[in-house]
Amino acid sequence: MRTWPALLVEHQTGGKTQTRSDLPVAENENQTGSGFFELVQAALVDFDVTAIDEPSPDSLRAFFHDAAERDRALTELTAAFPHLAFAPVDIEDEDWAARSQAHLTAVHVDRIVVTPPWAPEATNRTPGVTTVVIQPSMGFGTGHHATTRLCLAALQRANPRGRSVIDVGTGSGVLAIAASLLGATPAIGLDDDADAMQSARENLELNPDARVDLRVGDLRTSVLGVADIVLANLTGTLLVQAASQLDALVGPPGRLILSGVLDHEEPAVTAAFPALSVLDRAQEDEWVCLMMVRRQVFE
Repeated sequence: MRTWPALLVEHQTGGKTQTRSDLPVAENENQTGSGFFELVQAALVDFDVTAIDEPSPDSLRAFFHDAAERDRALTELTAAFPHLAFAPVDIEDEDWAARSQAHLTAVHVDRIVVTPPWAPEATNRTPGVTTVVIQPSMGFGTGHHATTRLCLAALQRANPRGRSVIDVGTGSGVLAIAASLLGATPAIGLDDDADAMQSARENLELNPDARVDLRVGDLRTSVLGVADIVLANLTGTLLVQAASQLDALVGPPGRLILSGVLDHEEPAVTAAFPALSVLDRAQEDEWVCLMMVRRQVFE
């Protein structure tokens, strides 16, 4: 039976594991408890992760395509999160991906519902509500993380009907699909991860009314043109690094929706976009979503 390289992540103090409620506040971060696991999940975006699950309330497992990538993550995350215990493990493939996601239910964000295919919302549609069906296959992009919810809310406030949308780092495709179902035309989803793009294609098939141009490519080299609305649900570090490329995608007078930003990263992120100003800001726990615009704002 095939085994998957994984990292087991647990809270610890003084050499022993500790519950989330006992976790001390991290330096320079207003974080306790489950906030650490959200930070770890955000950091895992930089690695080739296959899936993430939480086998218990006080532990997290991240699965990788190969042991070398698992070991790279182990080295970097151990240094970044000294209050957590990381252990390399090998997990037998007993359909753990499906089982780890089977408990997921639909997520409602204003007039959008993101639902797995097995939830009642997938078939029992509510008039006036946009339903996005997503087959969970990763730890991200199901609507259960604050960064995705914030993006979905901002997208609705931006009113994409009849406007062009580019979703950078599309992952599961949830934001691009939602934009299309809300009336965006065209809608483009870009990701440099071929596995993520395969997941996005499968999700697009689950939403036959959506029209999304899914592209595998690197933002730094892809020719995308400009759009009325650009979505980038990445990390604060990646947003700063890709600021010039993201800015170039925003056609005047367009809107740039940035998510995956921790509250302490917000000043650096906004400073990286000097030609844009913040039109709208939303926050959930430690996560911030910014809607930025050029000086002239469309109605």
